[in-house]
Amino acid sequence: MKRLLSVQGIDTYYGSSHILFGVSIDVEEGKAVALLGRNGAGKTTTLRSIVGLTQPKEGKIIFDGQDITVWDTHRIVQMGIAYVPEDRQIFSALTVYENLDLGINRKHPGRFDIKTASEIFPVLKTMLDRPATMISGGEQQMLSIARSLMMNPKLLLLDEPLEGLSPIVVKELGNKIKELKKQGITILLTEQNIRFAMDLCDKVYVIDKGTVKYQGSIEEFRADKEIQERYLHVSGSGRKVRNV
Repeated sequence: MKRLLSVQGIDTYYGSSHILFGVSIDVEEGKAVALLGRNGAGKTTTLRSIVGLTQPKEGKIIFDGQDITVWDTHRIVQMGIAYVPEDRQIFSALTVYENLDLGINRKHPGRFDIKTASEIFPVLKTMLDRPATMISGGEQQMLSIARSLMMNPKLLLLDEPLEGLSPIVVKELGNKIKELKKQGITILLTEQNIRFAMDLCDKVYVIDKGTVKYQGSIEEFRADKEIQERYLHVSGSGRKVRNV
């Protein structure tokens, strides 16, 4: 299996604050990988480092055989990495159709376009002319993911895609993400919904205080209750334990 992404010992800072310490992650083509950890553990910073929004000061990021460590974000995106941030970043002043149209990679067209994205997310098909401010949070998340598909990416980075959504929408959107994996999209995601991550992903990394504390196959992670409890506050029932 081809290694599509290799993050090799990166150190990333926000100003003088050292956030990531020697983080290494590998993602094979066609696979889904979860980066798990508590809030503030360094998950989002890792994704931002990969896509060039917060460039690491040490280490390397290799994508599809090329060293992209110091590349600008627009160049990384053109290489085939799509990033869906936690806050979605849709254009609220534009319609659903216009948001999708902005995401189209006209230099490198592929199998995903507005028609095929609307087939994956049929709810969007009924509201193409609607302002993005007039759709629900779950629909906005679907729009954000659909817009990223317009670029026909080789790798999809999803930052907490199910965060803040109702259980019904979580189930619907979770099924759509699973469908994308079945279609061959390579996925690296962060997620607080541990059960969904275990159901979707082939491999798991656990990060804590900017350091990778664990990596293993999904089968190994399922069996390692100590890691789940220590770093993710997961009880024996599989639910997160609230901080008190």
